[in-house]
Amino acid sequence: MDYGVTITRGASPWQIFQQGEDGTACIRLEGRYRLTRLSQELPLQFSDVPCAKTTVKARIALESTGESVVPWTECTVLEDGRWETVFPHVPAGGLYRIETYMDYEGWDGLSCTRGDMVHSIGVGDVFVIAGQSNAAGRAKNPVADDPELGVHVLRSSARWELATHPLGETTQAVHVGHYENHNPGHSPWLHFAKRLKHELGFPIGLVPCAYGGAPLRWWNPEENGALFTNMLEMLADYDIHPKAVLWYQGEAEGYEDSAETYFQRFSALVRHTRQALGQPELPFLTVQLNRCLENPSEKLDRQWGMVREAQRQAWHKLPHVTVVPSADLALYDFIHNSAEGNLVVGERCARAALAECYGRPVDWMAPEPESAVQTAPDTVEVRFSRIRNWLNPFEVPASLLPFEAEDAQGLAAPKAYETGRDSLTITFERPLGAGARLHGAWRMNPGAAIPSDCMRMPMLSFYGVPIGQE
Repeated sequence: MDYGVTITRGASPWQIFQQGEDGTACIRLEGRYRLTRLSQELPLQFSDVPCAKTTVKARIALESTGESVVPWTECTVLEDGRWETVFPHVPAGGLYRIETYMDYEGWDGLSCTRGDMVHSIGVGDVFVIAGQSNAAGRAKNPVADDPELGVHVLRSSARWELATHPLGETTQAVHVGHYENHNPGHSPWLHFAKRLKHELGFPIGLVPCAYGGAPLRWWNPEENGALFTNMLEMLADYDIHPKAVLWYQGEAEGYEDSAETYFQRFSALVRHTRQALGQPELPFLTVQLNRCLENPSEKLDRQWGMVREAQRQAWHKLPHVTVVPSADLALYDFIHNSAEGNLVVGERCARAALAECYGRPVDWMAPEPESAVQTAPDTVEVRFSRIRNWLNPFEVPASLLPFEAEDAQGLAAPKAYETGRDSLTITFERPLGAGARLHGAWRMNPGAAIPSDCMRMPMLSFYGVPIGQE
């Protein structure tokens, strides 16, 4: 029924409002009011009453206790039966509810004063999920990753809900740009959001826009750009200017033979997203590709290696872009992360977000080659940055070490190696010629043992690192 005060625009149940730099959000509400009274003969019937001076009021209260966060505020009442109000500084936190009611001049005890309420809203940070299937989530193996109040999702139905897996499911979808032909599964982002909520103390919202199998050209507005448009339309529904973009994509580039231009095209996506949202420093939190077990070939290996290297270079060359590794994690099938692997991705991305988006002193960066120097005709010393503990190659046989050198004669595999605290000295199966380069964990399936900073994190994959001379 539309008696009393109704809210028609400005807030929805479960909505997370993006806070500004001052830690508050501006909430604008619009609605209608209708002067009515209960019939004395038929208590469940309402009838309109003659026009009287009317006051509409609204407040924001804590759901947990009912106490006011923003006190009762008199709204602007318009002559055509509409009302509006603005709460300019709603503090980060929640969950909150919005309440409304109305007063009449000469209220007689029977006139209706009821008003709409909006429950379970919060003020915090909103993250957009973009990319392809590992961003959408495909794992169907069981793992505990419970929903939690204060972590909410904007579904493709254009409705906010409590966040539960699968985040990108499309029941009653109105945004069909990423409408998939089968259901997604477990993804990294519920765990990511819960970790941030626990650390930061305010709600986190998620907007899933990822689409399985999507190549970068479907995101880049300088090419196809359909998913870019779909993402902007979803954000525009609630005028969201997100805290960051969660990006996990690149597997499709190998099959499209387009890896060589990945860095340039990803850079274009970052630039256009920031321009479209008016956020020139919008962070992109990215994940380097995991392995793929299906039909490997040297051509596809090189495509995977080039995409991973482009992702590593984007971190170094594009401001406010981060990257975390995933090549050490278990798969659910031939290409999609397992549910337990997704938990690790979510954890790594949350740590990157805490450091890069919130300035927390969190050690999130993975090791990578700092230098590769030829110390003998067949030997290269690789020194790694950010080894906090000690480098752990898991003592695998040299043939399983995920490194190869390449020169004009082709690829050369390791035949022996020695481990230092932060270095590997690798002897290859033959002497290396001029201009040799080093690849690490680069193939579609780089093997089971990715060298790691022990007790911390595996190295990033890399491709084509120049080998210098001693």
